[in-house]
Amino acid sequence: MTTEMQRFGTSEDDDEDMGMGVKEEDDDDDDEEKNNGTPIMVGLDGGLASSTNNNRFHQHQQYQDQPTPQAGVRRCRPVEEKERTKIRERQRRAVTAKILAGLRRHGNYNLRVRADINDVIAALAREAGWVVLPDGTTFPSSSQGTRPAGGTSATPLTSASSHVPMQQNPSASLRGICSGNKSSAENNACHMKGVFVPTSSPYDVSSSSRSQMAAMVAAGGEGAQNYPLIAGSMDTVDNRQVVDIPQKLQERDLAGTPYIPVYVMLPLGVINMKCELVDPDGLVKQLRILKSINVDGVMVDCWWGIVEAHTPQDYNWNGYKRLFQMVRELKLKLQVVLSFHECGGNIGDDVCIPLPHWVAEIGRSNPDIFFTDREGRRNPECLSWGIDKERVLRGRTAVEVYFDYMRSFRVEFDEFFEDGIISIIEVGLGPCGELRYPSNPVKHGWRYPGVGEFQCYDQYLLKNLRKAAEARGHSFWARGPDNAGSYNSQPHETGFFCDGGDYDGYYGRFFLNWYSQVLVDHGDRVLTLAKLAFEGTCIAAKLSGIYWWNKTASHAAELTAGFYNPCNRDGYAAIMALLKKHGSALNFTCAEWGLLDHHVDFPGALADPEGLAWHVLNAAWDVCIPVASENALPCHDREGYNKISERAKPLNDPDGRHFCAFTYLRLGAVLLERPNFVEFERFVKRMHGEAVLDLHS
Repeated sequence: MTTEMQRFGTSEDDDEDMGMGVKEEDDDDDDEEKNNGTPIMVGLDGGLASSTNNNRFHQHQQYQDQPTPQAGVRRCRPVEEKERTKIRERQRRAVTAKILAGLRRHGNYNLRVRADINDVIAALAREAGWVVLPDGTTFPSSSQGTRPAGGTSATPLTSASSHVPMQQNPSASLRGICSGNKSSAENNACHMKGVFVPTSSPYDVSSSSRSQMAAMVAAGGEGAQNYPLIAGSMDTVDNRQVVDIPQKLQERDLAGTPYIPVYVMLPLGVINMKCELVDPDGLVKQLRILKSINVDGVMVDCWWGIVEAHTPQDYNWNGYKRLFQMVRELKLKLQVVLSFHECGGNIGDDVCIPLPHWVAEIGRSNPDIFFTDREGRRNPECLSWGIDKERVLRGRTAVEVYFDYMRSFRVEFDEFFEDGIISIIEVGLGPCGELRYPSNPVKHGWRYPGVGEFQCYDQYLLKNLRKAAEARGHSFWARGPDNAGSYNSQPHETGFFCDGGDYDGYYGRFFLNWYSQVLVDHGDRVLTLAKLAFEGTCIAAKLSGIYWWNKTASHAAELTAGFYNPCNRDGYAAIMALLKKHGSALNFTCAEWGLLDHHVDFPGALADPEGLAWHVLNAAWDVCIPVASENALPCHDREGYNKISERAKPLNDPDGRHFCAFTYLRLGAVLLERPNFVEFERFVKRMHGEAVLDLHS
């Protein structure tokens, strides 16, 4: 322990004065007081004493000087009791030293040597997005998306299982309020291997924050909580701190940085329901334009509902053949998504492509092949994982259906694999092609930021749950939670997700373990067969960021989606182990990582897209999984592109990690309009590590 404390600039003596919590009266003292009938003296502060030696001394004097009603003499503690007290104090100081050392080492908290409880609380408050003024006044920022100007200069990092959100450093151009004097060395982030949050760019200041008043006065008085602290230069006027927004934002020069391939998603309706290429001449013109700015390739969905539409194992690839030939002639690459879900009803969907007709017919007589919520509502967006091994699809299991489809694709397009035209195969694993439960379907009335609902009430998943409960020896646990609310509930409104709720009880832990394991097992089965079908080709799995309620203890929205990631558990480690096992890349999307204004419009949602994104990325990078990404919403402005570039190529990452590819959503007339296309060309150059001439400095 001594070696550990010396390493971080502290020792048992140094931490002697640290107050890591409110010290209560010793148990032995309480017992003795009760036995002797001597009343305990209560100070003006309500009887709670500080753990510092000085306060303990004064309090001890109170005990010694105060006469008892019965004896009228001062109480003297025996030598044995004093020794026990000293031992307890040494133990408390040792625990305190370890806590502070852990915060410094693993959390990068820039705590002073003789840190006390005030320093730790202030650091945690700043990390949670609150404003802490030098005099201790603390209040929430009016926008969860705006990072407070105050705070520890070092980047606070959290472990993968922590529910405290990770945030980034203010850049050199965005200076804020800093409590205490810190050297420039202390202001630099201390990166821990395997967990990295890069220095933020000026673009991390949200547009909503920049559109507010040009300066604000934070006096800590009434009304101060109505205005967020906006990062900028700071002056002091009449003991009030004035924060100004800089007129120009700095922009990183990415020349010479790693080359990241850029792909563009083709329109959803590029292939019609008859598997015909809709507008080949127009598409050729658009692809030539993309090629002219050195875009690396395109991404296309191969829809199960189109290819195997009418009869089992009767595959029609005609339209895709023509499309792939066109792409090859233009010397572009292909990312292919094998989409086993329906298209329509989600953000950005402008066409409707249902599951195959023969599957829908089976569903009418056996609706349990679809995911089902507690009220019995079926979701035909994709097949339930409960039938992965059930022969209910005309004699085949769901996994066999997926494998037959993948094998047909591999045989049909063998020449494109041999030529290297197909660079990545992304395998659909659930709704929207993502590995998750369809816990938040808009068609069933879900609206952001509802917690969603568990989707395990079809007969096949319930049978699986019953077996798991019986194996555990608690057959009465073979049920879903009855107090988890509805789609649009908030965590505190439910008995299951609220702080201290059933999610962390014996039954809750059993159910969530089972629920999340079903997700992992499904991914394992499908990726095993994908690896077999596409041997020698990179395969990928898509994961979405469920970032709302990420600052609560339960992470309710993640739980219903199948990510068992409450504050005391890392819900993504098992998924990363799965991808590592199959040599699969990760395609991660997290709603622009803060480009959305959801967290501004719904500050009560306690959302943390940035914290979740870096959690997932570090979990993948720690086990050397290639990470690709895509934008969830259309982006045409420089600020949005710069945010993507900053995430794709983290600044000062000690391990030099970056995205292996980026896919832009999506090709269309709006992208090709001249002002938008000029910005997109500039973005492609920066992703390729080329120099641009119009950097904003």
